[in-house]
Amino acid sequence: MRPELAEVAGEGPSPGVPWWGVLSSAAAPVLLIGGWTVAASLQHDHFDPVTGTISALAAYGATDRWVMTLALAGLGVCHLTTSLALRPAALPGRLLLMAGGVATLLVAANPLPADGGSSLPHGLAAGVGFVALATWPACGWRRGQAVPGSLRPAVCAGAAVGLVGLLGWFAAELWGGGGQIGLAERVVAGAEAIWPLAVVLTVAGGRVAGRPRRRPPRRRPPRRRTEPGRARV
Repeated sequence: MRPELAEVAGEGPSPGVPWWGVLSSAAAPVLLIGGWTVAASLQHDHFDPVTGTISALAAYGATDRWVMTLALAGLGVCHLTTSLALRPAALPGRLLLMAGGVATLLVAANPLPADGGSSLPHGLAAGVGFVALATWPACGWRRGQAVPGSLRPAVCAGAAVGLVGLLGWFAAELWGGGGQIGLAERVVAGAEAIWPLAVVLTVAGGRVAGRPRRRPPRRRPPRRRTEPGRARV
């Protein structure tokens, strides 16, 4: 089988990740964690990260709400960029990662009201984003000997189960009025931001520029030399 066809079939070497995909995947958790850390420190009133949500830091009436708003917008752009760069992953998984990025942008564009109430557009966007970012590993796996470990079926299934489990904890805190809603949200959001980086790093593995490894040239057997004056048989 030709190398090009083998690669499409999942039997040959898979393409790497462009440098800008590595950058976007690394910037995602930095923007998210750095954003909620800086935004919480700027609040005039004491902000408890265990009980206070990330969205509250970007809500109308929050002190310097632009910090968390820009962090969420940057996070959405990072997920979109990473989905375009993560070419070795299966297309359905990349589309879910892209949907998570778009939903995160909509979360930033639809802040919560100043009175601490709810917002339907914000809630829908946040729900779609959390679910898409938790389930994309289950749809991004591939088969083949050259597939990186983070994109193999068992690993992708385990990652999806773990992320969905964390999301279930957050949903239970949200709907049950638990006292750890902020902590649960930070754990699941942080995990969803870190997993694409882990996948990109394992996929890149020396092929950051997106160039497949070159196979060593085949050595031709040396030609037998005939002595002068001796006839070839």
